[in-house]
Parts: sequence; structure tokens; C-alpha cells
Amino acid sequence: MDYLQINGGNKLQGSVTISGAKNAALPVIAATILSDKPVTLTNLPNVVDIRTLLKLLEMLGGQVEHNETTAVVNNGSINSHKAVYEIVAQMRASILVLGPLLARFGECEVSLPGGCAIGQRPIDLHLKALEAMGASIEIKGGYVRAEAPEGGLKGAKIIFDKITVGGTENTLMAAALAHGTTTIINAAKEPEIVQLCEMLISAGVNIEGTGTSELIIEGTGGKPLTFPTTEIIPDRIEAGTYLCAGAITNSKITLERVNAEHIRASIDKLESMGFGFEIEGDTITILPAETIRPVNIITVEYPGFPTDMQAQFMAVACVAEGESLIEERLFENRFMHVSELNRLGADIWLKGSVAAVKGVEKLYGADVMATDLRASSALVLAALVAEGTTNVRRIYHLDRGYDDLEGKLAALGADIVRKKEQK
Repeated sequence: MDYLQINGGNKLQGSVTISGAKNAALPVIAATILSDKPVTLTNLPNVVDIRTLLKLLEMLGGQVEHNETTAVVNNGSINSHKAVYEIVAQMRASILVLGPLLARFGECEVSLPGGCAIGQRPIDLHLKALEAMGASIEIKGGYVRAEAPEGGLKGAKIIFDKITVGGTENTLMAAALAHGTTTIINAAKEPEIVQLCEMLISAGVNIEGTGTSELIIEGTGGKPLTFPTTEIIPDRIEAGTYLCAGAITNSKITLERVNAEHIRASIDKLESMGFGFEIEGDTITILPAETIRPVNIITVEYPGFPTDMQAQFMAVACVAEGESLIEERLFENRFMHVSELNRLGADIWLKGSVAAVKGVEKLYGADVMATDLRASSALVLAALVAEGTTNVRRIYHLDRGYDDLEGKLAALGADIVRKKEQK
């Protein structure tokens, strides 16, 4: 098993190119099921989750040609409608094949999902939406078994009780091939949702309200879609993570190929902590702070502060002058990195959904263990400034969502290498 060995204390400098967004690429890959013709996807991140979902398409009978950043997917040959446990258990986003499989083939079986252990993320909202479109659904033997009514899914008015990114994506894809009009109320507004809408629109689906909380989709009545080449948007979470790398080391670094509007919440919080920014086109440069000030954060849905950046900002808060308060409102089990940061010398006090982070003068290297994807990156960030050597173990979490993290950080001047555990 691999781990990262990091010797802290180096200033960073230079530029880093942001990869395509994992969380945008996954629903886009799932959406290719709505087509029976080849679809070309570009700017894919080279991460495990992407390879896992492409493998699932191949197991369903699809044909995939994939290099590091481009894939040509032809789902005209799909001959199975069952997404098996062995794949879905590895990655929660596999549930995104549910809507498109059901819409195109009228039936499917999808294993209940796995993924990061950051708390309950039930799929009941996905299932209620599909039932509102006429599907009959049962959960049996660990699988969701769904069947469309005779003639296919029907457009419906769907009101989500709470905002759900995956639920919005599944419903969008199902609605694209449904008969009639589907209206989604309280839809998620993330840039990844916008990309999916734009992809469906490029294939001729009429969608109103892109980027708002109300989406109106006119389905094709079962007719498969033909997609032009789709380029994945930049990864806003990867971009935010590298901004935090610049912040925690108080270094000037530049991000290339990034959309500043997608990470506005992170930029605003870093500005409040004393950091400056130069933004020009698709490049962002973070400038060192005279004093790293504490910060107060509450995680909420986009365009608010993202839960996927909470851990990274907690790492930065560990070296701020003063006490920061971080409230996690979206997931009840997303503070598992706290105990590991404290092993590095952080002073974090946890009560329920609120963490109080008292800045310390120095962090110290230690052996730490990653618990989920974003927690992993927080430990790497803290290790960049910890005195001595830090070994970050169980980095298979990192490999699920970060494209060559150690290579990009090393190019910026970090002393970081990937090693294998001794047997």
C-alpha cells in the first residue's frame, strides 16, 4: 500500500495546472448511457474514480477507449442493465447510472452505493423522483431494482425536500429521455449540474433554468441522444486545495486553467484571512499574508462555502493567529481528520457539528492516516508546514479524486514523495 512522505518547511513557488473536475466528469460519463452513438469526452482527470466508472460502462457492455485525459465511449452495445456491487461499492457516484439506464432501457438493477465514509447520504430522494416519473422501485438483496412504466418514464413535477446534487443529476438524465415535461424544484446549482445541463442541451434537450433552483426539462420521448465532444470543466475543489497549499505555506503560487467564479467562496474566505489575489482570465495567483487571520466557516450548498473544502481550510486555520470556528452543516461525520491533525500538534476542539481551531506556532511531523478524500488532502497540507517528516497513510482516498497531487506539489517546491509500505 502506498503512502506519502513529506518533509515540511519548504516555501512553494511557480504555477500548477488544474485538472478536469471529477465531480463534473462522473455525471457526464453516466450521461453517455443516454446515447447509442460514440461520445468523446476531453479534459478528464486521471483519477481512480473516473477509471472505475468507465470500467462499469464496459461491464454493462459499452465500449471505452481511454487515455489519461480523453475517452471515447460507445454505449450502443450495452447488453446488461445491472451495475454490480463489486464496482458500485467502490464509489458512490456509480448510483448515477440509475437514471440513464432506466430512461433508455426501461429497467435496471443498481447496487446500493459505497464511497467515502463521511456520513449518511441516502438515495431516497433519487428514488422518489424516479417514482414520480412512473417508475416502480424495490430494494432487494442490496440492489435497487427499477422498472419504467409501459411506454417509458413520464414527465413530472419533482420537489426535493432538501438540495441533492446526485438526486438532481439522476433526475435530469432520466427526464432527458422521458415523455413530456419534468420540473425540478429546489434543484442543486453547482457548476457540475450546469455542465450536465449544457451537455444535454448540446444534444438537443430543451432545458430552462440552467444554474437556478428550478429546472424545466422537455424529454425526447425515449429517443437516444447524440452528444458532441464534451470538455470537462476545471476542478474547483482541486483549485481550492492548491490555494490552501499556497495559504498554509504563505507562498505565492499561480493556478492555471481555473474558473474563479466557481471558487468564489474559497477566495472570499482566504481574503478574509489576509491573503491577496491576482485574477486574470483563467489564472489565479494567491499572494502571501502579512498575518494569517482566523476564519469562521459554515458549510452550505453552492454557491455557499463547499463542504469539500472544509478540511483544507481547517488545516490552514491550524496556523492562523487566533481561533477559527468551522461548522459542518451538510454531513454529520465529516470531522474525522480532526484527531489526525491534532496528532500533528494542532489544537482543535470538537463539539457536535462545530470545530474550534486555535492556531498554533508550529506543527510537528508524525504518522497520520487518511479517512476520506478531502481529509487526506488536509493532512497533506498540514504536513507541508509541519517540522520534520510526516507520513500520510491510506492515500488510496487521495488517488480517487486528485490527479498527481504529489507530482504537482513537488513541482511547486514541496518535499513530497510516494513510497510503498514495507511488508
